[in-house]
Amino acid sequence: MPEDDDIPLTGRVRDKLVEAKQDWAREGRLLTGTTSTPEADRLPPGQRLVTDFPVLDLGVQPDVSPLKYRLRIEGLVAAPLRLTLEEFRALPQESRTNDIHCVTQWSRYDNRWDGVPVPDLLALARPKDEARFVALTSYDGYTTNLAIEDFARPENLFAHSWAGAPLERQHGGPVRLVVPHLYFWKSPKWITRVELLREDRPGFWEVRGYHNRGDPWMEERYD
Repeated sequence: MPEDDDIPLTGRVRDKLVEAKQDWAREGRLLTGTTSTPEADRLPPGQRLVTDFPVLDLGVQPDVSPLKYRLRIEGLVAAPLRLTLEEFRALPQESRTNDIHCVTQWSRYDNRWDGVPVPDLLALARPKDEARFVALTSYDGYTTNLAIEDFARPENLFAHSWAGAPLERQHGGPVRLVVPHLYFWKSPKWITRVELLREDRPGFWEVRGYHNRGDPWMEERYD
């Protein structure tokens, strides 16, 4: 592994938490059996509104220094990217304000993020025609997956700031992905690698009983 990938981790995976969330999937916990649309209901079925910003992770947090951070976009692309944080911050920046919805039932309105829109980075990497999915990897080892159509939406952002301040480590700093139209486990913290693929590659929660897509209004919590 390259030297700049040697990122120190604190904590360890909370196995009991992972097991409990797998039990949620087996039991269908929190399911209401109803569906809606963003146009009809701002709050998806079964969600409750919060005003704080809960911290959820697997028990491990990477300590990614600005000098060691790298964002890679590779796989089925014509021009693979490997950006330092300085190079990432030098790209044209935009702001997005959106609601976020966690599969553990909380939602938070009006989150302002600053960063680089996903379509802008894809344009630089130039996906090949056969790219249909993306596999996402974080510095803590977490993985998740998205269809290219869900990943490339204009509201999605590689974010370095939240509410006008740099993202704190506990919320995914220095850079996290924000995909607001899906449950928030699809918006990985500490993102370091985006691999474009021909075939789907389910991630950490998807192989543990969680839905492969995760639309909150369709209540796609579990497989």
